[in-house]
Amino acid sequence: MPGKLSSALIAEFIGTFALIFIGAGAGALGIGGLVGVALAHGLVIVGFAYAYGHISGTHINPAVTIGLWVGGQIEAAHAAAYIVVQILGGIVGAMTLRVVLGGAETGLGATTLAQAAQVGGSIITITPAAGLLIETLLTFFLVNTIFNAGVSGKGGNGAGLAIGMTLTFCILMGGPLTGASLNPARTIGPAIATGNYADLWVYLVGPIAGGVIAALLYRGALAPAPEV
Repeated sequence: MPGKLSSALIAEFIGTFALIFIGAGAGALGIGGLVGVALAHGLVIVGFAYAYGHISGTHINPAVTIGLWVGGQIEAAHAAAYIVVQILGGIVGAMTLRVVLGGAETGLGATTLAQAAQVGGSIITITPAAGLLIETLLTFFLVNTIFNAGVSGKGGNGAGLAIGMTLTFCILMGGPLTGASLNPARTIGPAIATGNYADLWVYLVGPIAGGVIAALLYRGALAPAPEV
């Protein structure tokens, strides 16, 4: 794990706070529509990947931390500490957003399952089962990029950009369907700030499952062969 634990935890708190304050804030404000929300999240990841990557690895997502723990990249005790401060950062970020926007009436960019999403000429409702599948797949894509561009070292200095852009394209597809959380802290913060816990389990189980699957695939098949 990069850096010492205390510094890493500060970095994880600030990074997760920023992700929720900026990302969820963009969702609440609606400026730029779906593209604006996707870019807001992706650019936060890019910025903090280069700002704090050397300090904490810039997980800012419990699903990423769990995936990296399964992939043997972080100790269990450190992973647990990361997750605690990530969730705290998400809650404080959402509460700060609530103060800035004057209440929870805007929804604070909360991630919820679409009840009447327009797809082509049809109106569809996303069931919890479909939402679980979407969140699992999208988080798999994100953590897959983290392992193969970042952990492997193959992405070089461009790894942060690759990870941020992966989050961006995931939100462009999944945003209208589930809000494209891919991150339990991203959902927990606004859920607490708004008091809306509907289908919360989807946003806990799906991202964690996607992160674990990506880690197992990397360890089992995609990790570069050790140099001799």
